[in-house]
Amino acid sequence: MSTAVVGSKALMPREFRLGLNLWSRTDGTANSPTWAGQANAAIVPADEDLGTCLEILKLDEVTSLRYMKQTPVSPGTYLRISTRVKAVAGNIPGIRVAAYAGASNGSNISGVIQVGPTITPASYGEVVEVSAIVGTGSRDGVDMPWGRTASFGYFGLDLVGDNNGSIRIESMVIEDVTSAFVPGMLDWVDVRDFGALGDGKADDRAAFVAANQAANGGQIVVPAGTFYIGSDLSLSAPVRFVGTLKMPRTARLALTGKFDFPTYAAAFGDETEGMKRALQALFGYTDHSTLDLCGRAVHLTEPLRVSDFAPGLASFANRRVISNGQIAIVAGSAWNSKAVNSAITYNVKQPLLLTGVNNVAHIEVGARVSGNGVGREVYVSAKNVGASTVTLSQPLYGGTGTRVLTFTRDRYAFDFSDMDHLARFNFDDVEFLLEGNASGVMLAQTGTMNCFRDCYFTRPKDRGITSIGTACQGMLVDRCEFLSNEMGDLAQNRKSVAINVNGNDTKIRHNRFIRFGHFMVANGGGHMIEGNHWFQGDAAQNGVRFGGLILTQTNVQATVTGNYIDNCSIEWTNEHDVLPDFQGNAYSFGGLTITGNTFLASNSTLGFNWLVMKPFGTGHFIHGLAVLGNVFKSLDNKITRVDKVDTTLADLDYTRMRNIQFQGNMFNGVLNYVANPVDVSFTQAKAAQRWVVPVDVALPFNGWARRVESVVATTAITNSSNGKVSEMPWIQGDLGSNKKLVGINWSTATKGSISMRVRMDTPN
Repeated sequence: MSTAVVGSKALMPREFRLGLNLWSRTDGTANSPTWAGQANAAIVPADEDLGTCLEILKLDEVTSLRYMKQTPVSPGTYLRISTRVKAVAGNIPGIRVAAYAGASNGSNISGVIQVGPTITPASYGEVVEVSAIVGTGSRDGVDMPWGRTASFGYFGLDLVGDNNGSIRIESMVIEDVTSAFVPGMLDWVDVRDFGALGDGKADDRAAFVAANQAANGGQIVVPAGTFYIGSDLSLSAPVRFVGTLKMPRTARLALTGKFDFPTYAAAFGDETEGMKRALQALFGYTDHSTLDLCGRAVHLTEPLRVSDFAPGLASFANRRVISNGQIAIVAGSAWNSKAVNSAITYNVKQPLLLTGVNNVAHIEVGARVSGNGVGREVYVSAKNVGASTVTLSQPLYGGTGTRVLTFTRDRYAFDFSDMDHLARFNFDDVEFLLEGNASGVMLAQTGTMNCFRDCYFTRPKDRGITSIGTACQGMLVDRCEFLSNEMGDLAQNRKSVAINVNGNDTKIRHNRFIRFGHFMVANGGGHMIEGNHWFQGDAAQNGVRFGGLILTQTNVQATVTGNYIDNCSIEWTNEHDVLPDFQGNAYSFGGLTITGNTFLASNSTLGFNWLVMKPFGTGHFIHGLAVLGNVFKSLDNKITRVDKVDTTLADLDYTRMRNIQFQGNMFNGVLNYVANPVDVSFTQAKAAQRWVVPVDVALPFNGWARRVESVVATTAITNSSNGKVSEMPWIQGDLGSNKKLVGINWSTATKGSISMRVRMDTPN
């Protein structure tokens, strides 16, 4: 802080006994008239109370006395101007310290107080002190706060009130009293000392900048008041806020000396606004990569939208982290979902575009689309009001045509939907306490490697993490817990979704998902889903169960490993295909590995299945599936089998099945063992030249008995006379109306027992 030297003679005005040629009769500026030689002023050499002093007879409405030498006024410095006076004759006037507030260019600073309190002696001969304190800061006890534009002052007195009274004035004293306001032992500076007014109107930015420069390793204190900051402000010193700031939305506050949420909340006196400002700084500066919530609960009264807290921010790809705290939702209308119904036209040649959209202006980016021919978790990623078009996150499967769709926009605590690109944004050790009032996080249009680690999503109203584009590419969700807001609802009544993705290569690891409509709806490929527990049961007896993990790409190239899959199924569809019928140059269902998982069911129906294929078009088949080393267990009611094909829309083409490994699994409470290849034992009691062996329902997804890998005789093969037959038979597959019979053909009628290894697929 800049201060004058206490007691310096350089501050003291010239004594009256040395002459009056430096004492002005007006404002003290150069060439102003002086008191030298004036008939109504005289030097009194030896007053009994005041010693050598100046006596003035007041003749004007305001009689002024100003010392004509400039007394410096520095930011953070406080000066006390004082003298003693007494009335000796005539009318007794009022006396006050007065001054000329000078800017660095010498001009008078308008709008600031330039007079002190008025004192009126009670009687002749009474000695009274007249004083006032001048400084740049508006502090308690400062009579004339001049702000940081002040550079100097011409100090003196005014005589006001009745004329024709004589006043004697002792030589004036100017002293530095800064230490009374800012003790030197303190390691902080007050923004008021540098001219900050805190009236909510005057721009105090320059005072904050000066305080930051003067802090010199100490702290900045912002006292009570509202301090308007008109443009970007960066403070490298730690700041303690008692008062609050007011800033335009486009102006950024970078508290680099202490960058955390509690400081921003204190700075703006509101947790939602503080969070907005902290996020604006997190995106706007490079000094810090992590916004520490310091264990605080952030009570949000409205969604955090990028267009609200950082207008114009379209793309960001540097690593940023929000960590260590709780996001709590304050219930209110700001979280209400909005639904719009609109007629649209769809053409499969433009798979991501809706045209002729009525009410397009009322449809919001990020709205979830539902209606005939629409798969699950399809979102509006962009719109063009002038062209009446809407861009989708996924195609529709319902074909070309005109129809009415519903566009539902849910509200999210963090909403990045108006960003074109966001990458490497992390939430670490954050609890989203959504309490059925809001959804969690909506990602940007595009991006990569956005991460959630050690987070809790507690009771999201509609969705946990939503992708409306490809910002889920490579997304990591690790060691998080998702607790549904539909805990008490029956499984068939739940509509919430914990996570959806459209991009590739997500890593969903070591999480827990409880009682959502679906744990995850995933398009894209290359996903690694490892070590999670997702549970979707309810209290119903013989309850129906639904898909926990929904895979909507045919060739997924994904692994589902080491998970606990509880009272729900893995459902594999192609509901996001614009042409859902199999196209000859495309991949069909393949590339999925399901290994080492525990599948559990309780109180479920006999027809429940853990693995469900649901083709949305004809001609599809499986050409790459490994289901290895899993445990399938039903606790209360036995179930028929672990797998099925949902033929609501179409069946699979069983003639094209290939590369299916369904082995090493364990079955408890399951009536039918399922494997591929499957071992079938058969005994032909009566000699026949052709044995017809039923394979029943042992092949996955009710596949056909297409190929026999081996035939082993488990007893002697004999003819009708019990003579041994040593020849090898030849084999036929795909027999019978259901294609589940195998023909064993001999050259002569034989009987005996065999073991066969039968496959539902053909070699690659």
